[in-house]
Amino acid sequence: MRKCHQLLAGFFSLAGLLFFASCSTSINNTTNTVPPKAAGNSLQTAENTTQTPPKVYFIKDITPENLVKIYNALGRDLKGKVAVKISTGEPGGHHFLDPNLIKNLVQQLDGTIVECNTAYKGQRSETENSKKTAEAHGFTAIAPVDIQDEDGSMTLPFPKGEVIKEDYVGTHFPNYNSYLILSHFKGHAMAGFGGALKNMSIGIASAEGKAWIHSGGTSLTDPWHGKQDDFLQAMAEAAGAVMNLLGDNVAYVSVMNHLSIDCDCSSHPAPPELDDIGILASLDPVALDKACVDLIYLSDTQRSQSLRERIESKNGMLTIDHAEKLGLGSQKYELIVLVDVPMRR
Repeated sequence: MRKCHQLLAGFFSLAGLLFFASCSTSINNTTNTVPPKAAGNSLQTAENTTQTPPKVYFIKDITPENLVKIYNALGRDLKGKVAVKISTGEPGGHHFLDPNLIKNLVQQLDGTIVECNTAYKGQRSETENSKKTAEAHGFTAIAPVDIQDEDGSMTLPFPKGEVIKEDYVGTHFPNYNSYLILSHFKGHAMAGFGGALKNMSIGIASAEGKAWIHSGGTSLTDPWHGKQDDFLQAMAEAAGAVMNLLGDNVAYVSVMNHLSIDCDCSSHPAPPELDDIGILASLDPVALDKACVDLIYLSDTQRSQSLRERIESKNGMLTIDHAEKLGLGSQKYELIVLVDVPMRR
């Protein structure tokens, strides 16, 4: 395999990134530029930085084999009883991760798919219906499924929080030794976008915890009347509470497909306007979310417009900014492009 060592500055198109996907490419994003200026980011090799940035791995083709490959590239062996946190998707929606896509990776880890009930009154607000949804969407066919707040909530402290000082998760949360945060990156009607940080915060939160985060720490029952920026910051802080407990027993993989402006919690999501982009993985959730957002802004300007507007209209980057401020990760990252696993014939 030949290596490509490229120094790229100024506008760095997604097409250019994918051109290098045939090589093992190392690229470094050394800016913290807000998304509207993403096209002007300076992307450099790691040799030109004073500190070693976290690695974010990228692979273009979204296949079960590549999902396993990119997880293995992280070099972190999740040990013991492994929870795989995904969104099982609201009935009526169809953009959630395909069980056939994630099956090999989940089974390699001998993982249990974990979810929690929703705070809104949809078809996953009660445990029985959440289990039925997981079955209907094909997840119980590939692995056990655990609704972690079936028996209520417990708290995780986060003393550094500016909006919340504790996070509410399901009582089954500590039943697992390790977690894989396996996220479908997409837009979100309230958060602007959903990626690793949201999946680890709102996703792992119990129904009470979801209301707690959405309300900015003012209610365990009403998710709808909090301040927007408090909600975004509370997401970062809830993610921090989970990270503090897990330590190194966590890894993050995000799939950028079905790139709707709407979340998998929507029963009628808008159709995607962007083509699928690829799979990304990191041991740093801040770097991973930033890389995913950067790839949106480096995509076709017209076709990414709706998703970019969704992110900006909700001030979505505040979650990443606040997470970095709290020391949960870095927005500066080294992007490593992996060679695709040849498709089986």
